[in-house]
Amino acid sequence: MRLATYRPAHFYTFTFTQNSTTFTLTFIQNIKRLTLTFLQEEQVFYRCILTELKKWKNRDNRKPLIIRGARQVGKTTAINLFSHEFDNYIYLNLELHRDREIFKENLDVHRLLQAILVHKNITLKPGSTLIFLDEIQNSPVAIKMLRYFYEELPEIYVIGAGSLLEVMLKENKTSFPAGRVEFLYIFPVSFHEFLIAKGEQTLLSVYEEIPVPEYAHRKLLDLFHEYTMIGGMPEIIKNHLEKKYITSLNSTYESLVRSYIDDCERYARNESQRQILRHCINTLPYEAGKRIKFQGFGRSNYRSREIGEALRLLEKAMLIYLIFPSTFQEFPLQPDYRKSPKLQFIDTGLINYYMGLQPEFFKYEDLHSFYKGIIAEHIVRQELIAKNTFRKKTPLFWVREKKQSSAEVDILIEHENIIIPAEVKSGKSGKLRSLHQFINKSNYPFAMRFYSGPFNIIETKTPEGKHFLLMNLPYYLAGKSDKYAKLFAEGKLR
Repeated sequence: MRLATYRPAHFYTFTFTQNSTTFTLTFIQNIKRLTLTFLQEEQVFYRCILTELKKWKNRDNRKPLIIRGARQVGKTTAINLFSHEFDNYIYLNLELHRDREIFKENLDVHRLLQAILVHKNITLKPGSTLIFLDEIQNSPVAIKMLRYFYEELPEIYVIGAGSLLEVMLKENKTSFPAGRVEFLYIFPVSFHEFLIAKGEQTLLSVYEEIPVPEYAHRKLLDLFHEYTMIGGMPEIIKNHLEKKYITSLNSTYESLVRSYIDDCERYARNESQRQILRHCINTLPYEAGKRIKFQGFGRSNYRSREIGEALRLLEKAMLIYLIFPSTFQEFPLQPDYRKSPKLQFIDTGLINYYMGLQPEFFKYEDLHSFYKGIIAEHIVRQELIAKNTFRKKTPLFWVREKKQSSAEVDILIEHENIIIPAEVKSGKSGKLRSLHQFINKSNYPFAMRFYSGPFNIIETKTPEGKHFLLMNLPYYLAGKSDKYAKLFAEGKLR
């Protein structure tokens, strides 16, 4: 079987010191990306959203930008790094009363800009200016003013960021200026970004090859195992790289969940909903990766409506995703909201910590070997979600629910108008019973499997005799599955 090979980007790194500060300059050839990372008191690492931010900066039809993402996923750090692209940088934290007060005045946008400059004691230098409105959900006036920055001061670059934006907008009967803003999404650190944070530049260049050479498989799998164990929360990764010991991260895991509880409780309508939210957040790690029912969620006495309201609020905060199944085999896929959803938590590492699963990672080489394979499926889905920087999109799964022939395929991957069923499984390919049922009903002869083995493609058939191609992808390629799926469906990886 002939496999096309796509050459990776090449990395060139230069390090220099100025005024006791170390600068690392990384040039990535072919991708045309330039990253300047500042290493001062704490370690800061590259996030892929910086590439999209640079594209936004260089566009002629640019609009004010809103960065969407859960608390603690790195929104502020990413914008602070991006600010080095500008001659002037103005940071406003709208959680702080003194910064938020500026937007309470009835000022037009030109006077507002002057008020901001006076408040921050800034004289603009010639060149580009970025204003970053952090925690923008705390000021409906600031959100409204985005329209006027777009219409009257298009030369000023404006970015807003915050969590629970949808909740705040509904509560204050406010909306984003239609057609006057655009959005980017940021998620926990992906495996690709984890390799950058680890300084694995040579391995990363190999990781960019399609297909990945088999000689790199063992090291990539080991690093993905490590990444899955600790998760992708930036503060966790930073502390892990500094301290190395997994037990040193316990207080950080605890503080993350505490911050989520505190953040969400602020938006509860009353004490009753506050208690339900607290129950849901404490229950999430134990139910993540499973199909759930709202009624009695987490062995509680809460009703379906009460749990549904709480989970939808947590979904708006991007702490969870309710992933409903589809019963379709053809494009376009449609979720069936009458069926039980799967619960996807913000980060696999938080699940591992609260479920006490981290010791299992030292016992087994295959992620599918413990906890019924739930962690393996959860991290694959987390990688798939993290690819969607332009919209909040979750991969569906497929079900066929009949008394004597029920089936469930873990993930449905869409490529143009083709649907590729994907399973997260170990073992022999002949045991993929649900996937075979999907293939028998589908018009497409393609399927995928995420597993611990090396990349390969095999020609096989269902027990009923229908032939199809099965692409086996190691877990660590989940974040690149769209590229593999494209070449696979186009016949360039056969």
